[in-house]
Amino acid sequence: MRSIEAHNAALCAKTGRLTGASAASGGRVRVARVIPWPSSAVPRLPGGGLPVRLHDTSSGVAVPTSPGASARLYVCGITPYDATHLGHAATYVAFDLLHRAWLDEGREVTYVQNVTDVDDPLLERAAATGDDWRELAARETARFVDDMTALAVLPPAAYVGAVEAIPLIVDAVERLVDAGQAYVVPTPDAVGGSAGAAAGDVYFDVSVDPRFGAVSGLGEAEMLAAFGERGGDPDRPGKHRPLDPLLWRVERPGEPAWDGGRLGRGRPGWHIECSTIALEHLGMAFDVQGGGSDLAFPHHEMSASHAHALTGKWPFARVYAHAGMVRLDGEKMSKSRGNLEFVSRLRAEGADPAAVRAAILAHHYRSDWDWSRAELDAAAARLARWRDAVSREGGPDAEPVLRAVREALADDLDAPAALRAVDRWVDDQLTRGGDVTGAPGVVARTADALLGLRL
Repeated sequence: MRSIEAHNAALCAKTGRLTGASAASGGRVRVARVIPWPSSAVPRLPGGGLPVRLHDTSSGVAVPTSPGASARLYVCGITPYDATHLGHAATYVAFDLLHRAWLDEGREVTYVQNVTDVDDPLLERAAATGDDWRELAARETARFVDDMTALAVLPPAAYVGAVEAIPLIVDAVERLVDAGQAYVVPTPDAVGGSAGAAAGDVYFDVSVDPRFGAVSGLGEAEMLAAFGERGGDPDRPGKHRPLDPLLWRVERPGEPAWDGGRLGRGRPGWHIECSTIALEHLGMAFDVQGGGSDLAFPHHEMSASHAHALTGKWPFARVYAHAGMVRLDGEKMSKSRGNLEFVSRLRAEGADPAAVRAAILAHHYRSDWDWSRAELDAAAARLARWRDAVSREGGPDAEPVLRAVREALADDLDAPAALRAVDRWVDDQLTRGGDVTGAPGVVARTADALLGLRL
């Protein structure tokens, strides 16, 4: 269990927030690594965990994650223009289970997450509310950090903002342009007019990647529909192909912009942000790329293509795993629809964060499901029974519970099955009891270490 000890020693005492710090090293810009929120100590458990199999979106089947001694995980972060809703929480809780299962196997884990702290939705929200976009991003990032802390989500080792990654992104885009894998679209409304490369938006040519489409498995018509719905601009005049994504948006009047070197002043596109951050901190062929199912296309598809072009290697990630959508009143929770249940609001109303987490874990991470207060009430009742059961001195043998929880998580992070395994022990404890000394403590540590539920 050396990896859990290392995790606890390295992370427990550290806190931080997103910073813009960077340092030059050997002529190459390095991005600062910041621990974004305090880590909960992970209890040690008897024995060792089992290898985890995950459903891989790109192949359509469950595959072994098969990391080496050090497992590498990238989960796409938030665009901080609103509070953390249950859909966000479900995604980060899902991949927190993977993080915990890998630690239980005895692996070191390098977990990386970004925060898209400059993008069109953020700027639009700031303009609509009269906020400074930087203050809005900082406020909602801090709220996200507080929510993740409350939900006992283990923090990433590197939490990197788009703004602080701009030097890396500029370098990557310049290399793509130099290689003929990206091109400039004239942009008459840019600051400085339409003359020269510095006045043009830069787009990636998806035709340079022969594996484009392999992540999502979508056909061209499906891609075009999704691209238009999820932040793309298929009808932009001057593009070579409708699916070509933006790499660098040249400066417009009144918009934030940064030095883009030969690209001109501007700001980064969305997909290249994650490509460069993941390559910097994890390298190619990292173990798992995670996120919500709505990120499979275009975001994960495009990010992978950028990385393939930049490195000439494949794959970007070995496994692409995607969490389902959480609905409210029968519709996917969405900031654009406004049908959201916020973690911070539930907490402010007195909800136990562990009950919020338990309500999420009652659903398989890949499933789409409907949130309701009944879900929260049921989770709170379940935790109350568990806490009653583990408060007693002895109980039924806990070894079968630990084994069943490990087996459930190894099988595509089957949290509902893991919860049912604990339920069975709790039922026995509360009806018949037992005389195995220390059994309640083992069950409590199992719930804490593997499910993130502190009893």
